[in-house]
Amino acid sequence: MLWRALVVLALATPATLATLLTLENASVGVALAQLPPTATDLVREPVIDYFRKPPADPVALLRQQIDNGTATLTYEPEQGYLRSVMRALRLEADSQVLVYSKTSVQALRINPKNPRGIYFGDAVALGYIRGADYLEFAAQDPQQGTIFYTLDQKPSDRPLIQRRDFCLSCHISTATLEVPGLLVRSIPTSPTGSTLPQLGNAVVDHRTPFAERWGGYYVTGRHGSIEHLGNALVDRNDPQASHATAQNVMSLRDRFDVDAYPSPHADIAALLVFDHQMRMTNLLTRAGWDVRVAAAKQQHPAASNRELAGAIVDYMLFVDEAPLTSKIEGPSGFAQRFSSIGPRDRNGRSLRELALDTRLLRYPCSYMIYSDAFAQLPAAIHDAVYLRLADVLTGKVRDAKYQHLSAPDRQAVLEILRDTKSDWRF
Repeated sequence: MLWRALVVLALATPATLATLLTLENASVGVALAQLPPTATDLVREPVIDYFRKPPADPVALLRQQIDNGTATLTYEPEQGYLRSVMRALRLEADSQVLVYSKTSVQALRINPKNPRGIYFGDAVALGYIRGADYLEFAAQDPQQGTIFYTLDQKPSDRPLIQRRDFCLSCHISTATLEVPGLLVRSIPTSPTGSTLPQLGNAVVDHRTPFAERWGGYYVTGRHGSIEHLGNALVDRNDPQASHATAQNVMSLRDRFDVDAYPSPHADIAALLVFDHQMRMTNLLTRAGWDVRVAAAKQQHPAASNRELAGAIVDYMLFVDEAPLTSKIEGPSGFAQRFSSIGPRDRNGRSLRELALDTRLLRYPCSYMIYSDAFAQLPAAIHDAVYLRLADVLTGKVRDAKYQHLSAPDRQAVLEILRDTKSDWRF
């Protein structure tokens, strides 16, 4: 069943294929508010000054600390600077995402026996490939959006973290909302790691149907009857072959050397959080940039600000979230650790608490509302988001797309925000 749709795509003519993919992508998130039109080259707007303004993201700060001698990195023979960098950036092994599709600038090193590990927090994603020349970083600057870096994997008295704008060749597009951003792609993958986009090519977030997610990714954990594209190696000559062994996988030891990585898992709970967070991050960047560019041009587009706020709030409140039809159980402990972080309200509740039963979060409002990227939005859009969010949570706005939010859900989110956001006034 899962691969039947892929076979249809494989047999389609190029024109039909384009139409099918357009319709498929259009069907995701149709109820969400739409982003207003934007300049086609926001990255070069003078007020943004993306390429020249000094960044203040976590990797830039680490680079400064290395340069002034207040931080050091330790090189290890097997994994280079990986574990030292993870400690410095407070990235946990249980966040490990494993990608075996050749979808990196160092693609030649990637295959199902040598997947790319990604380790992420709220503002940083770190990429590691065994035997590759360098570590890869994507870090969120609250003003400048996602900045890309590399660190050479060779011993040095003073390791050099370098900014790498060549990453923008893939990381700025309509898929990243026309800003330098983060990208989760699901593409059926062959046993060599080569991608097979003729069989499907989805940009993934929390709205994406599970049947279209995680092509080219390893996935560990129990998820009952939910089916996904992860763990499967696709024979381009026989795409209808059975892939039952790709579902509800608890161990990857028979697929590659898991001991060569910080974790033996590719926890499904971590993947779900990763999927949500990537687009949320891009939305915050896009909103901040649009408002700053408009202000620099002495434009005050209240209607555009309302559109931007609507798009952020809809995604933040999980409008059109793909429902979980089975309980999710990850094997690494990620869910427990992530849920414990807080902050918590006077009743001990947190927006980071994972539900993993019918939906991702127990209290359906994105924890990214605590991020520096949100806190440093221009006042016009920051206040517009708060106002729209309050209108939805208090019931002033009763659009059909918010019917998934029960009265107890709305009340709980309101109470958590009142106790944990000092600037929340509603």
